[in-house]
Parts: sequence; C-alpha cells; structure tokens
Amino acid sequence: MAPTLAVVAPAVSVPIFCTALPCRLRPQKLPSWRCSARPNDEDYYIDAEESIGDGFSFSGGKYGEGPSKSDEWFAQGKMVNAYPIYGNKEKAKDPFFGLTMGSGSQSSDDVFRWFCVEAGRPSNPKVLLVHGLPSQAYSYRNVLPVLSDKYHAIAFDWLGFGFSDKPQPKYGFDYTLEEYTSSLESLINAVAPEKLSIVVQGYFAPIAVKYANEHQDKLNHLVLVNPPITDKHVKLPSSLASFSNFLLGEIFSQDPLRASDKVLTSCGPYMMKEEDAMVYRRPYLVSGSSGFALNAISKAMKKDLKAYIESMRSILGSDSWKTKTTICWGLRDRWLSYDGVEDFCGRLNHKIIELPMAGHHVQEDKGEELGNIIKRILR
Repeated sequence: MAPTLAVVAPAVSVPIFCTALPCRLRPQKLPSWRCSARPNDEDYYIDAEESIGDGFSFSGGKYGEGPSKSDEWFAQGKMVNAYPIYGNKEKAKDPFFGLTMGSGSQSSDDVFRWFCVEAGRPSNPKVLLVHGLPSQAYSYRNVLPVLSDKYHAIAFDWLGFGFSDKPQPKYGFDYTLEEYTSSLESLINAVAPEKLSIVVQGYFAPIAVKYANEHQDKLNHLVLVNPPITDKHVKLPSSLASFSNFLLGEIFSQDPLRASDKVLTSCGPYMMKEEDAMVYRRPYLVSGSSGFALNAISKAMKKDLKAYIESMRSILGSDSWKTKTTICWGLRDRWLSYDGVEDFCGRLNHKIIELPMAGHHVQEDKGEELGNIIKRILR
C-alpha cells in the first residue's frame, strides 16, 4: 500500500569500520551486543562459538546510499492520524541548551501520525499486532504474511518508535503509561472501529490489558506474548533500565548501537542480519527524537511498571474478565523468567503455549511459527 507521507532521510555522517578483522589462531567469542548481524539466513545462537569477523559493520554505505530494507518497509505502510495533541503548541526545545529541535522532534499540528502496515482483506476479521519495548512494527514482518489469508492484520509503530511521530517530551506527549493507554484507544478507533483481536508482546502488554478491560465487548481474543506478569518481572532489565539513568540515560539513548542492537540482542539467543539491524537503527541515525523518546518511556516504565503489572494480574484474575486470553512464551527469554508464569495461567485457566526456541521478542525470532500459532488460537 502506498504511503501517504514521504520520508527523506537526511545526510548522516556514519563512521566506517573495516570488515576484515585480523586473523587469530583460534575462534574468539564476541560480546553479544557486537553480534547483532550475520550475513546469511541461518538461525545463529549468540551463545555459541563463532569465528572472528562475525558481527556487524557500517561499511558499504548501507544507510546513506541506495535502497534499504527500511525504505522497502516504509513503502508497504501508511500514516494514520489518531490521538489529539494536547498542551501548548510551542516549538520543542532540547532540555540541555534550550535550542529549537528539528522537525522530527516536533508534534504534528493537531493529531499524531502513526505508521501502520496492513496485510489481508479489510473485510476479514481484524487482528492488531502490538510491538514491545524497544522495537517496531517491523518485528512482525514475518507474522503479517502468515495471517493475511484469513485475517486483516495491522502492525503499527508506537509513538516514539519507528516511523510514527516522536515529539520531544513535554511538547504534546510525555510517554507516560497513561498516555500510551489513551493513545492506543484512539488508534484502535481509527483502524479497527468494529471488533478485533489483539496480539501484544513484552512490556506494552499491561497497557493493552488495561485497554481491553475497558472494552471487552470489542475484543474477540487477547494474545499476550512474553508479558511481564509475575513479581519477578516488575523491574526493567539492566539493558533497558540504563536509559532511565540520570544524564547517562540521555547519552545512552542517543547511541544507535546501544539503543537498538545491544538491547534487541540482549533479550534472546539469536543474532540479527545486518539489513534487519539497520531498520532498527535508522530512527536513531536520522535524529535525536527517538533517543529522547526512549529515555522518557524508560523513566515512565521504571516508575509505573510495577503498578501496571499488578493491575494486569488483578484484571486477568477477576471474575469480570471474560475475554478469551492466551499467553505465548518464548522459553529463551533472557529478560523475563518463566518461573511462576505456568502456575499463574493454570490458576486462572488461561491457555499457555510455549515456544522453546524463541527469546523475548518472539515475533522477531520465530515470526512464522508465531503467526501459525496465532491463527490456530483465533480459529
């Protein structure tokens, strides 16, 4: 589907690293965050032995020159207007020097713009695919085709992520969990005014459950993928919590490798091909707006996540909860322990499906498998 908004990437100065590394007498294991890319299509464990030279580089101008996976992905989607912009309409300024920020950090005029990718006939039953933290709709790229024959599947970028609007905090959107809950309702009203099913992964699951609790009559099914749900899940993992640190958080969130590669590869067992890794890096290379948003949402999560998880547990365990609910769990999740999840689901009669070879971002690791599981659940 042709996009309604053109995105032109500004010139970016990208450091060039040499791809040929010095030979060594025996293989040496690289740090996990250095191993976010691999040139072939094989599944590859970052906790396995690997030869020197595996890993990513920026050589070849993959961001600055020629077509990219990011451009191809954007061409498949469209921009959707949803959730009114509140507060003053002043030009956003950076929090350190008070300088006016670039266009990427400015709010739209009246309504926020969300990037959405759709697959399947609009007349089919609707399924909304909600990515986790920090990720993008792109993580569902292998799920969408699997669902498209029976469903109208819609994946979107949250505000602050991917191609969606990323206003500077305190200039229209503060990235609080309450705002994310309200904005989700506005987006659903825009893309799925009738009934739908929701699939939500990771740390945005409590937000989707809160929405679902207030709109049970609108939901056919709720699928939670590796949600933070036990008492052991109330604290962010260190790789995410670092973005909320005073001063250092602002610095870390502006580093594309730390904000995308290191985080995405720290939560599961697989490396990522460089062409895919570049899609996740791109927002952080274009401007500082993604970094400021990541810093803000990390602070909000650190502050309110525990209360939201407790609320989610209460909702899912209440007698008033009637929505069909299934939990899918990637057993190689390095962020969220599986301990206690099975007991929680058993007590409440919620169905649980295990994916032995997936990590925290199940849709990224095993997208086709997850897509087929979702189809069986919804049938």
